[in-house]
Amino acid sequence: MAKPDDRSDNVEKLQEMVQNTMENMREARDDLKAHGEEMSQEDRADIQAKNQRREESIEGFREEIRDEANQ
Repeated sequence: MAKPDDRSDNVEKLQEMVQNTMENMREARDDLKAHGEEMSQEDRADIQAKNQRREESIEGFREEIRDEANQ
């Protein structure tokens, strides 16, 4: 038998995901500032693209948080 769908802690999990993703973005930016000149242009572009995807993920997480809070 399938377990019932327990969504009671979804907001908490989503908020944690936002925090973790933001921390990863900060670390990537710090690495770029500290070591960017030692990196290839491709590596710098990859990190910047990954941070852009992280920003998009954060917005998605926030939309899910709003949806969950309205239920």
